[in-house]
Amino acid sequence: MEDYRLYSWPKPFGPRVSARRSYQLHSVLAENRVYRWLATVLERQPRMYRVFTAVEKASKERLFGCQMCGQCELPTTGYACPMTCPKQLRNGPCGGVSPQGRCEVHPDVRCVWVLAYERAAAAGRGADLALLQRPVDHREQGRSSWINYWQGRDEDMAVPAGTSPPMRSEREVVGR
Repeated sequence: MEDYRLYSWPKPFGPRVSARRSYQLHSVLAENRVYRWLATVLERQPRMYRVFTAVEKASKERLFGCQMCGQCELPTTGYACPMTCPKQLRNGPCGGVSPQGRCEVHPDVRCVWVLAYERAAAAGRGADLALLQRPVDHREQGRSSWINYWQGRDEDMAVPAGTSPPMRSEREVVGR
């Protein structure tokens, strides 16, 4: 059996803030007219955008293990970042989760999807995990998910199971 730890895959990360508190904090960042205006200004000023994105990265990385995919699913996964899954799974755990809830690739830590379930259920948001996540658009890597959210680009990131989440067109991504 191959030793997966030789690879530099992400390691499941246990968030440093409770899910309940995270959902409360999310309301501060809720999309509104002022944030849409700010996002527009930041996108027109590359230097300001880079600074803003660096602050977002530093805070979300420390609190949630954020991998800066640019398409944040924290609010639908109990604020456990699915991108810290070594296999980058966005819609639930792989078949290798141990009976104790340990990650197959990093057996010394709990599977990020087990954490997501526990955190979402504890915050009364377990139904969020039944949503189907759109595949990751790697063109967004390193971009600000807050700005994407404020600009309404994340409206169809998660949809009820049985429906297809649409992929972003190249024009939507490139034509900013």
